[in-house]
Amino acid sequence: MCSETGSRYTGLLLLALAIAAIIANLLLYFPSGQVLEPAKITDLVWFFHGFLGAGLLVMLPALMLLRGGGEDCCGHRCGMLFPVLLAIQGTVGAVYCVVISSLGLLSGPLCDTGSGNYTYPFRNYSLENSYLLNQPTWATCQEPEHIVLWNVVLFSILLGIGVVEAVLCLSQVVSGLCDIFCGTCVRKGQVTITGL
Repeated sequence: MCSETGSRYTGLLLLALAIAAIIANLLLYFPSGQVLEPAKITDLVWFFHGFLGAGLLVMLPALMLLRGGGEDCCGHRCGMLFPVLLAIQGTVGAVYCVVISSLGLLSGPLCDTGSGNYTYPFRNYSLENSYLLNQPTWATCQEPEHIVLWNVVLFSILLGIGVVEAVLCLSQVVSGLCDIFCGTCVRKGQVTITGL
């Protein structure tokens, strides 16, 4: 984690992904660009998996990585523990986003099927008969218009963002733990091995 260039690039990428996750989660509150009553918005959107999970919880380790370790990054092991803890936090947030996004994709959107009542018409489907692979069934949802496509695209984006963030944060956890336990630090082309 003490390698400045690699950490800064990872931090920049994590920051961009966190901002994209917040925007995607925000768009889920406005199905097909419409402003609806809160009761007519898919329930899994209210878990804030893009805002909290892939957004804020990942933003903190991203900002720490952008900081670049500081002057005494490798001076003592306790100083290297904080970035590892933040990377673990980011990994947890990203995995949370992956889980909620997967559930959102599997259960489908809340929509009006023509009866005037909002329901989850795809929630009881099995994986073999999933609406995701059977696009003609998307016409079941009549209001809001194109809600199935809206949810599939945005939950898929959040799922992808969560996976990439989880991999990047986990790599930072492994890197930081290697720095702590092995005592190596690469800084400006120098390798220093410190004792335990």
